[in-house]
Amino acid sequence: MELTKNLTQPKIIKSLLAIVLGSIALTISAKIKIPFYPVPMTMQTFVVLFLGVSLGYKIGLATVGLYLIEGIAGLPVFSNSPEKGVGLLYFTGPTMGYLIGFLTACYLASMIKFEDGFLVVLGKLVIATSTIYILGLLWLGTLIGWDKPIFALGAKPFLLAEVFKISILVVLIKQIIKIRKFI
Repeated sequence: MELTKNLTQPKIIKSLLAIVLGSIALTISAKIKIPFYPVPMTMQTFVVLFLGVSLGYKIGLATVGLYLIEGIAGLPVFSNSPEKGVGLLYFTGPTMGYLIGFLTACYLASMIKFEDGFLVVLGKLVIATSTIYILGLLWLGTLIGWDKPIFALGAKPFLLAEVFKISILVVLIKQIIKIRKFI
């Protein structure tokens, strides 16, 4: 009851609109591949962090949750779907840990405050992004076996792109946080 006490109809509509539009943004970010070294990058992790910072944890988590439910239900929202499958079968494949990590990253990114200094923001974004890779590598190792070079396969090729995306967010963070006031 406490959760819904301060919700008005316009606020609910704005929140639902933000959730749907955020899910669409996350889908688009998964589909666009940007040439980068050593592997092409998508902007999914950027959008996940952006959603957490700009929408706060409740709406941010609802947005990422909707995106995951859409993918599990069979909509081709994930990166490399439908080419490499759709639905629950794709979700439980090698990328499941990373996809679940989107939830933790979104939540942790939502903890960034306007008053936080540069190094605090940088640290929080690195920790948030790290949870994506920690969960992703744990699942990948469980799925394909710990005798494989898990870090080299599941994290190393993407680290430079993550540094790039976090750098953009750090520069824009104060403007992004201001979006929360409108939601």
